[in-house]
Amino acid sequence: MKMTSLMQISLLSIAASIAFSIPAYANNSLFNSASSDQKQWVGKPAPSFKLQDQNAKWHELKQYQGKWVVLYFYPKDDSPGCTQEANQFKALYPQFSKNNAVVLGVSLDDVQSHQKFSKKLGLNFPILADHNHQLANQLGIVRNLGIAKIAKRETFLIDPQGTVVYHYSSVNTQTHAGQVLTDIQKFSKK
Repeated sequence: MKMTSLMQISLLSIAASIAFSIPAYANNSLFNSASSDQKQWVGKPAPSFKLQDQNAKWHELKQYQGKWVVLYFYPKDDSPGCTQEANQFKALYPQFSKNNAVVLGVSLDDVQSHQKFSKKLGLNFPILADHNHQLANQLGIVRNLGIAKIAKRETFLIDPQGTVVYHYSSVNTQTHAGQVLTDIQKFSKK
């Protein structure tokens, strides 16, 4: 009787350790894969795009050749974090312009949503509607929230030659715009 109970406990212990180690390995490998996917763009040409802004004006990457491009993705128009981040870029936009940089906000919202958001905040830079998820999918930053999809809050810094020089995968909405501006200034001195 004792031997049977001891064997059952041993088998349960083995089964539990296997059960807990497999998901940990799977999560690790998924995390590593996502992490390497995110870094894949640094040092490579930025993907081309053609998207409309809040005024239904078309924007393409090639029209910004010779300028720094801050391509910042945000989850949703009019949400607290996205509003805070947009206001930070708005406040520093004159400094970005002085440093030969253009700021392009991007979300999966449509042009009409962007019009309302931009007007409410008085934005002085374009926000692009990637409502077909074309650019966000290409960069690997679409997040599924059940039936809804949003862009992750991430930024790609593109140099004047069209190469991604930095990928910000972790963004603080209060300090991000200033951090990107500082980085453009540092990269420009090299």
